[in-house]
Amino acid sequence: MQTPQTLQIWIAAAIVVLDQATKALIRSRLDLHESVAVIPGFFDLTRVHNTGAAYGFMDAVDFPYKPAVFAVIAIVALTGLVFYSASLDASQRLTRLGMSLVIGGAAGNLIDRVTAGYVLDFVDVYWGTWHFWAFNVADSAISLGVVLMILDLLGLGRVRVSRTV
Repeated sequence: MQTPQTLQIWIAAAIVVLDQATKALIRSRLDLHESVAVIPGFFDLTRVHNTGAAYGFMDAVDFPYKPAVFAVIAIVALTGLVFYSASLDASQRLTRLGMSLVIGGAAGNLIDRVTAGYVLDFVDVYWGTWHFWAFNVADSAISLGVVLMILDLLGLGRVRVSRTV
């Protein structure tokens, strides 16, 4: 039987592999800003390079060593997440799963930052002229992971132990 930590590692690794595989596919098929309609009027695959933080924050800001600064911040954050995740109680199943998704997503985006100097985003969801920020598999895993951790904070998914005497 696998330990909770082993399962967390496998989940995080699966997210990294899926994230990097989808990004490799997009890199091989689309040029920068090129789009392919998947569901016309709602969902396209559009290649975008995010040199900023989450949701393109600071993407337009330029300063010396920007890719290196963002990579170092991501490494520090990822290291903290790994240590925090290792300290979780076994009863915190949703938080453990959520942390696995967050760590896998953060690692997937970190690989982009270190190897390319940007994060490749490609999922373009929109309605009319309104577009949500472009995102990728790693971003989706991070978002889902945070939702799972919030659900755990609310008490869902925990192993309940009877306190009757």
